[in-house]
Amino acid sequence: MRWIILDTETTGLDPAYGHRIIEIGAIEVVNRGVTGRDFHTYLNPERESDAGALEVHGLTTEFLSDKPRFKERADEFLAFIEGAELIIHNAPFDLKFLNAELLRIGREPVTNFCSGVTDSLVHAKNLHPGKRNSLDALCDRYGVSNAHRQLHGALLDSRLLAEVWLAMTRGQDSLMIDNFDVPETEGVTANEQRLEALNLPIILPSAEDLQAHENYLAALDKAAKGACVWRQYEAVQK
Repeated sequence: MRWIILDTETTGLDPAYGHRIIEIGAIEVVNRGVTGRDFHTYLNPERESDAGALEVHGLTTEFLSDKPRFKERADEFLAFIEGAELIIHNAPFDLKFLNAELLRIGREPVTNFCSGVTDSLVHAKNLHPGKRNSLDALCDRYGVSNAHRQLHGALLDSRLLAEVWLAMTRGQDSLMIDNFDVPETEGVTANEQRLEALNLPIILPSAEDLQAHENYLAALDKAAKGACVWRQYEAVQK
């Protein structure tokens, strides 16, 4: 199972009015593990950002003026998402812009390159009807630190969404042990017997797995400027 958690920043709200993508950030998740692979690029939109959009992302025309055009990074981006399921918060917005950029260079829609698209905003609304389900609200709800997030950024938001998405979908990895019809016996619960019946192997992480995990935690810890709770927990345990 390969997911690409994706976000974009744009010059405005609608490509029909000539607005363009100025940043793409995407994080790879394989079998519910963040691999450390990502795709990130700033893009020269060859136009100004609307004032409202600029307040959100802070990416000025001057900053973007020497960045590549979308067509210069398109092949690398499409190769990165090839065959994966895209996880996007408010997916119609990002897809609309990505498809407009691809159309400009004579390429097929983004869904022709990936295995599917899941809108994490729709998923959140189904889980929490009537609640606020913005990325910031979900970070608060699931205990994901976003204290360092002053402006929106595609890569940072993708990293936050990856944590939120894994938290939101954690229950979907159930072993479905209720499918085993095992009666309780004295001193042993039915659930314990069901778990024994599964005969699950114990797979320990390799040294490479442990190092990749440590590298990921260190990167998140650095981005959060030391505010991450797992480091505080480790300090207490030591």
